[in-house]
Amino acid sequence: MTLNVGSIPLTLSTAGGVLLVGLLFGWLRSVRPAFGRVPRATTWFMSSIGLNMFIAVVGLSAGPGVIDGLKELGYVFVLWSIAAAAVPMLLSIYIGKYLFRFDDAILFGCCAGSRTAAAALSMITDKSQSDVPAIGYSVAYATSSIILTLFGIVIVLIR
Repeated sequence: MTLNVGSIPLTLSTAGGVLLVGLLFGWLRSVRPAFGRVPRATTWFMSSIGLNMFIAVVGLSAGPGVIDGLKELGYVFVLWSIAAAAVPMLLSIYIGKYLFRFDDAILFGCCAGSRTAAAALSMITDKSQSDVPAIGYSVAYATSSIILTLFGIVIVLIR
């Protein structure tokens, strides 16, 4: 579906379309609770398979870039990658635990949200047998998504 504003075509894209359909079906379910009822075991299965497939696709698409980076930079690439992934998370845990005094479940939810890692949130809620970590996930997810989008534009403008 495309809306032309002058000579500029505007479209929802796949993500926008899925979001609108999700909102529509969510509203429909709130009005008619019997609509769209799916057994709990089925939703767990689909969620698990969906997360595992997502991780597999990301791994398969990232693999060639990692191999090229290893060929070009060697062990330095591996060390910088580990530092770039671990240092911010370790600092987040330390600051959240000792400076802000967050509850551990909320803190781990915040860490998963800051990395926009739904698979990590799923693992944390499964291990803790609680949905409390999702409280921290939502705010951190939204904040990191906005910052990532804005800084992506800033980095492009700087280059």
